[in-house]
Amino acid sequence: MTARRDFLLSTTALAASALVPGLAHSATFPTRTIKYICPWPAGGATDVVMRVLAESAGKILNTSVIIENKPGAAGVLGGAELVNAKPDGYTLAQLPISVFRVPHMQKTTFDTLTDFTWIICLTGYTFGLVVPIDSPVKSIKELVAWAKANPNKFTYGTPGTGSSPHLAIEEFAQKAGIQLSHIPFKGGAQNLQAVLGGHTMAMSDSTSWGQLVDAGKLRLLATYGSKRTTRWSSVATLNELGYDTVSDSPFGVCGPKNMDPAVVKILHDAFQKTLKDPAVIAIFAQFDQPIIEMNTEQYTKYAKETFVAERKTIERLGMLNKD
Repeated sequence: MTARRDFLLSTTALAASALVPGLAHSATFPTRTIKYICPWPAGGATDVVMRVLAESAGKILNTSVIIENKPGAAGVLGGAELVNAKPDGYTLAQLPISVFRVPHMQKTTFDTLTDFTWIICLTGYTFGLVVPIDSPVKSIKELVAWAKANPNKFTYGTPGTGSSPHLAIEEFAQKAGIQLSHIPFKGGAQNLQAVLGGHTMAMSDSTSWGQLVDAGKLRLLATYGSKRTTRWSSVATLNELGYDTVSDSPFGVCGPKNMDPAVVKILHDAFQKTLKDPAVIAIFAQFDQPIIEMNTEQYTKYAKETFVAERKTIERLGMLNKD
């Protein structure tokens, strides 16, 4: 009788798993290496942070999580990769805030609102504007004065058109009544090399410049957060200086659309645990990145709201694609 009952129970379970797509798969996920796409070049701040997150998540998931770099196009190439990926949980990506902006500026191969699964948000950036230590421009006030006297001659680099470091400076310039010359790069590493080599007059980016500011090789003119950083507490924010500009760009882990909810939960829970890993906490501190945690539901809501809000910003800056 017991053997017959066990047989019936196991048969019922198998039948149920056949009726629910992904149920049997999610019970064993993951069984192989997971790819986590970094849409920025190797060596930049985001790449370094993502590698530590990947290592931590891999230990929790008992598998390898590898970083694959897909730099260029202001960070939207990760989104392009997800569109063509199987929704099995083995291809993930960082989707930076540019995926909410670039579609309003030009055609993209993805639909931000329908093509992605927003698994978990983990952190965000500290952005700032730096100049070489021997630059004649030593403050935002001097930058504004110099730019008014020399329209379109002050050059600044960013990790790409439509990125947060680009749009924040364009918004600042608009509020200040100045015209600057934007030089886009494929990521933070190239941007840093350009300002150090004298190819650009300033660098707008996340804190890959931090150690060079501390070493006295670069000067931090302003940061873009809603409040001053702990590390550079003497440096005012653009908002504080009267230019009504705030940017921090939250990001985390995303996948293709139509993922199995059970797999999404496994990935969510694993990456959530990384936020308590001392190695992750240390790398966030190194690059002055706060913990900005949003679960799947909250992150999905954030994505929808941000897509609408960014259209208004792009339109205000006169960069809206009207085709």
